[in-house]
Amino acid sequence: MLKKQIIVCLLNFLIAALMGLALRYAAINYIGINYRFLTHAHSHIAMLGWVYLMLYAFIVHYFVPEQKPIYQKLFWLTQVAVVGMMFSFPFQGYAAISISFSTLHILCSYYFVHIIWKHHKTNSKVTRLLLKTSLLFMLLSTIGVWCLGPAVGLMGKASAFYQIAIQFFLHFQFNGWFLFAVIALFFHQLKIEDSKTFRIFFKLLLASTILTLAMPIQWFAPNFMLIVLNALGVVLQLVAIYFFFKLIKIEIKKFNTSVSKLTIYSYQFALLCLALKTIVQLASLVPQLTEELYLHRNFVIGFIHLLMLGVISGFLFSFLLKQLNTKPSKLLSFGLYSFLIGFVCTEFLLLIQGIKFYFGNGILPKYYELLFTFSILLPLGISFLLFNFIKLKNNAT
Repeated sequence: MLKKQIIVCLLNFLIAALMGLALRYAAINYIGINYRFLTHAHSHIAMLGWVYLMLYAFIVHYFVPEQKPIYQKLFWLTQVAVVGMMFSFPFQGYAAISISFSTLHILCSYYFVHIIWKHHKTNSKVTRLLLKTSLLFMLLSTIGVWCLGPAVGLMGKASAFYQIAIQFFLHFQFNGWFLFAVIALFFHQLKIEDSKTFRIFFKLLLASTILTLAMPIQWFAPNFMLIVLNALGVVLQLVAIYFFFKLIKIEIKKFNTSVSKLTIYSYQFALLCLALKTIVQLASLVPQLTEELYLHRNFVIGFIHLLMLGVISGFLFSFLLKQLNTKPSKLLSFGLYSFLIGFVCTEFLLLIQGIKFYFGNGILPKYYELLFTFSILLPLGISFLLFNFIKLKNNAT
């Protein structure tokens, strides 16, 4: 069953990547599709069709030893919701059909939390605590979604209430549910044991995740105390990452002897992106700089991709590679390297162009063409990964 779920998730990711490629091409030529609607579709499929369902599959695989039929049924029902969003968002944006499928996905996620909470089994206090925290963050994030309707009805889409509700959902999805879940799976594989160091790390990361919500709120409801809270959260996050690397330092050396070099490289890439993500957030310690960076879309997109494609997807790719009982094929290696090269090149372009915009130096020569060209490597890499898992024998995962 895991193989089928991996294939479905990679297919969702491929479609999201192709939508992203179309968005990049839209800057060069007319594509005949509403740009904003396609952006909604791209983000929803990437988050809910790729990351959410891949985490679903791995959590059930690792933490539910006695898997009941409900897990398969719920997976496919959730995929129905993803497909519904896939075919509705590009053509109508937020409207009756797309909202209905989005609501179905949320209701499926609630039931997923319920049955995982009830059926999960692990002897590790570490992974149990991280897993439960990630699920609680998932539930918490959906408060933002339920606030969107009242926000539109009372104040409109241009209101601070509406924008903050969106940021609330995204913040606790990315930095809460997604990040805590991949760390839970990572620590499960490393067999990290409970210790004083872990408890310090966990408390610091938990506090920083809550406090750094202040930054996106500050964008729409400026207040000095929000700046202070975010600064405290960023500092705590930096200390948390120090303890994170201290925790894994010894265990990862043992772990590396049991996996392929390609898997090691994938983990190293994800860990590097996690460190970079933490360092980048230090920029928010300068309030004036934070406001300027938010106004430049390149920096915002670059940071979101650093977290989603670099950190979260980097770990998910590592978990996929870890599942293989065979030596990674050249096809698989080519797919992973294509994706990583495409990611690094597009991030570099976004950064350079963002800096040029910040200093008022115009646009890089052939910027949009280069961005589109390097973006091709992302769906190309995913395609090779998908093809590799399709051709795998069932006993290879």
